[in-house]
Amino acid sequence: MSTVFFLVLRRMRAPLILVISTFSLCVLGLAMVPGVDANGDPGPPLSLFHSFYVMTYTVATVGFGEFPPAFSDAQRLWITVSIIVAVTSWSYALVTVVALLQDPAFRDAVTSGRLARRVQHLHEPFFIVCGCGETGTLVAHGLDELDFRVVIVDADGSRLQEQLLHDYHTDPVLCEADASAPAVLERAGMRSPWCRGVIALTAEDDTNIAITVTVRMLRPRLPVLARVRSVRTGEINLAAFGADLVINPFERFAAHLASAVATPERYHLRELLTGLSGAPRPERHRPPRGHWIVCGYGRFGHAVTNRLRRNGMSVTIIDRMHYDEGMVTVEGTGTEPDELREAGIEHSVGIVAGNDRDVKNLAIAVTARTLKPDIFVVTRQNREDNAPLFDAFADDFCMVPSRIVAEEFLSVITTPLLSAFLRTLPDQDEEWCAGVAAALEATTPDRTPHTWTTRVDRQRGEALHREIADGNTVTLRHLVTDPYDREHRVPAVALLLRRGGRTVTMPALSTPLRHSDEILWAGAPSARRRMELTAMNDNVLDHVRTGREGNGGTLWRLARQHRARRIRERAARRRPAR
Repeated sequence: MSTVFFLVLRRMRAPLILVISTFSLCVLGLAMVPGVDANGDPGPPLSLFHSFYVMTYTVATVGFGEFPPAFSDAQRLWITVSIIVAVTSWSYALVTVVALLQDPAFRDAVTSGRLARRVQHLHEPFFIVCGCGETGTLVAHGLDELDFRVVIVDADGSRLQEQLLHDYHTDPVLCEADASAPAVLERAGMRSPWCRGVIALTAEDDTNIAITVTVRMLRPRLPVLARVRSVRTGEINLAAFGADLVINPFERFAAHLASAVATPERYHLRELLTGLSGAPRPERHRPPRGHWIVCGYGRFGHAVTNRLRRNGMSVTIIDRMHYDEGMVTVEGTGTEPDELREAGIEHSVGIVAGNDRDVKNLAIAVTARTLKPDIFVVTRQNREDNAPLFDAFADDFCMVPSRIVAEEFLSVITTPLLSAFLRTLPDQDEEWCAGVAAALEATTPDRTPHTWTTRVDRQRGEALHREIADGNTVTLRHLVTDPYDREHRVPAVALLLRRGGRTVTMPALSTPLRHSDEILWAGAPSARRRMELTAMNDNVLDHVRTGREGNGGTLWRLARQHRARRIRERAARRRPAR
């Protein structure tokens, strides 16, 4: 607001001086002009107060009439001149005010001040999402579903206005500005203690680099996640500045496709864990091994071709723009049957339609399916609103860049331990992955499981923390015991246990818990609520451990703890010394 006040003073300085000077001159002049008495004889002028009173309603064009007694002709002449001069000065001031309200700098200052006030009043966890294209919108909706507030920063005002039409549980805070400027991120709440992270999803890699650098320099411990489209940008620039997660959607999908061919069970397990919580369970993709055709040799085509060849598959490339580079086999687009025949579609097991135009990709897919109905078709869907067209075609594998980025970002945001678990998957065989996937599917039939982290501390597990501090043993089995029925377990699977700097994958339920332990879970949302009840309530925790039906409040708990302490002390005294 200091900027707004400064602009007002700077632009309104001359008009205000003119209005004040004119009004003062009019009042002083009227106080010096002789008047008349009730008989019409010359009389003394008006007092300074009466002159101020008369000039106030005169200049304001209220017009109460002449102050008794009647004015002299000289006073009437002075008031007439004063009206002309004062109205002119007021008009000049009003025109300046209108110009100030239309000044882009002033409007930006007002908007910035309004944004700063809204961010200051955010007293709940929130994320800053830079860029509200398709991916940014998906991420914002996902965060909203997870009960996080969202601050959206975008330089395109029309995109921000579209966000007002979306169905959010809580309206996001909108900021029309260039997110690469450090001052913009600070106004958006980057330094707020309630800010949980910054997500860079702008259309330009350079802007995402600038956002990452700004966050790392000004608030090093704040998580920052960035999307890149250039392999060089992702591997060198952003990694050098320590981004917590850098995703190139083309490279990521190419890796997914290769994984689905070589290790389908591992890929399916990854899909279960990184999918949006509560979404329909992802289909099992089993791309065949053999010869493949890739239509389009841009960034996406490069990534897919390299991954397929790295996994021992032969690839024929169809492209017109990059034909002169020497890597393209057939010159064309892939929409013509002759081009697909020249690429060897008769003996191919799969085709990738990977252009940056959805209509062209659908044309390639339809032509390939016509020539060979059993061919495995992989399509690239560039726009989310074209989903009905791709659903109608019923391809075998659809790559949606915005969805890939959104799902992985949301999974890492909600459960940071998930990244550590995913990094262990390449070390596991297919049988192990199939067993874990089956256990997860049993917790949430036909739906993607929910993932969360339990930390053994006083804030998020008061009863659990207190029980361990008293020397009692609490295991993972106690947490998965249903507090409403001790004979059953809640639908959840313990995926990872982190204790200090050491992690244990798929820990046994007999593992005893210690202070500051972190456990990664996957399962039904109801399981999380029941676990939180067990971790926070002393009576519930005692019930799942011992089977006793606890009652009472704090006094009862303190008395029970005192009795248990007395029993341990008595047993220690009876123990013979060694």
